Amino acid sequence: MRRLRNVKIVATLGPASNDYDMIRALFEAGADVFRLNMSHGDHSEIRARHGIIRQIEKDLDSPIAILADLQGPKLRCGAFAGDRGFDLEDGAPFRFDLDETPGDESRVQLPHPEIFAALEVGAHLLVNDGKVKLKVEACGEDFADCVVVAGGPISNRKGVNVPDVVLPLAALSEKDRRDLEFVCELGVDWLALSFVQRAEDVTEARELARDRAAILSKIEKPAGEKAFDEILAVSDGIMVARGDLGVELPVQNVPPIQKRLVRKCRSAAKPVIVATQMLESMIESPVPTRAEVSDVATAIYEGADAVMLSAESAAGGYPVEAVTTMNNVAIEVEGDPTYHEIMRASRHVNRSSVADGIVASAREIAETTDIKAICCFTQSGTTASLVARERPAVPILALTPLRHVARRLCLTWGTNCFVTEGEVSRFKLAVVNAARAAREGGFASEDDLIVVTAGVPFNVQGTTNILRVAPCAERLIFSTDPD
Repeated sequence: MRRLRNVKIVATLGPASNDYDMIRALFEAGADVFRLNMSHGDHSEIRARHGIIRQIEKDLDSPIAILADLQGPKLRCGAFAGDRGFDLEDGAPFRFDLDETPGDESRVQLPHPEIFAALEVGAHLLVNDGKVKLKVEACGEDFADCVVVAGGPISNRKGVNVPDVVLPLAALSEKDRRDLEFVCELGVDWLALSFVQRAEDVTEARELARDRAAILSKIEKPAGEKAFDEILAVSDGIMVARGDLGVELPVQNVPPIQKRLVRKCRSAAKPVIVATQMLESMIESPVPTRAEVSDVATAIYEGADAVMLSAESAAGGYPVEAVTTMNNVAIEVEGDPTYHEIMRASRHVNRSSVADGIVASAREIAETTDIKAICCFTQSGTTASLVARERPAVPILALTPLRHVARRLCLTWGTNCFVTEGEVSRFKLAVVNAARAAREGGFASEDDLIVVTAGVPFNVQGTTNILRVAPCAERLIFSTDPD
């Protein structure tokens, strides 16, 4: 299904989007990638949603990407006596410890000894999404005596953030390991890792995934932002998860971090998702706030590959309207001349390979002549990602004989993905397939020209070395193209 915009839309599935009709409606409204949140729903529910997506893909003959988002190491406090909550006041003392005794207004269990092992005097603890902030005044291997810096409500098993230290936590909990194996066997395309702090977190997950899914790292901790270059180098994609990032850092720090990470991802030709609270009010309202629309637009102007809906599509009252709104905002932004100026001005790439030169030339030829599309044959998805990095003004057609590659590319900016029948062994056949896809997809007519990039020998990764301007009419291809 051809989209009228280049940025991709990720829609989270949940109770509000749990059957064939709704999920299909979300896809037809503009969702390109469906997110399965492993924090919610058991394996039987995840399997059912996965099956529905694959059925829709088959019915509409269009690749759809599935992203499984692992929960990660969730840190929570213990329970309080009588299951009651308390309001902590500014300046009051409060203790966290390993004692399983139900808590009260002066203490509660924090069942994570690894936190106490890493804490230092002066560090801060954030509770209940940052509503409560405490400063550590004394600590040991089984306790932390704190003073309340910013008071607020605390109750059973509220989340705890530790922004000031790198915690010696395994990136993957036992639940994550079980979920990872389950979704990889199920056949998801992307695997999102939560609370990534170091490159080693990613390499561990990659070893477990064994190439069954691409690895996407969520940046939502200060440690992850500090080690971003190393994390990016070993990741296939990035999610700027602004929710927890905005809890652990001053909120004013998040926008420049978002902009910086998006640019680095684009330079590396790796897809980046901007996520969290993009159209939050549409959980309960059929229309968003003007500020939310501006937030979505900002991410698109920055060059993000994708923008994401969370509770808006998973649990809200208006999931289709949320996707439709995001789609319409994207179309409007990408039609703005300023958008194209920003894309050109931000095109700073260190080109060091033949493939870099080929895709740069393809973009320049397409933009200086009457070319309708850039068609790239790709075995691993790398060529299409390099073309997308250029942010060309014409559509990108990614053609591959591998369905899992086509699905993964659904997350990459501007890619219109096609699965070719069988492997292509001659360049003339590549051009024929490209022209046919351009015509049948409505990107070009027989009288138009396209640019075709490929690698010879065919079906070998990393061999992009050929570019041709070709006609879309097959009779002209066979009369003019060499073997």
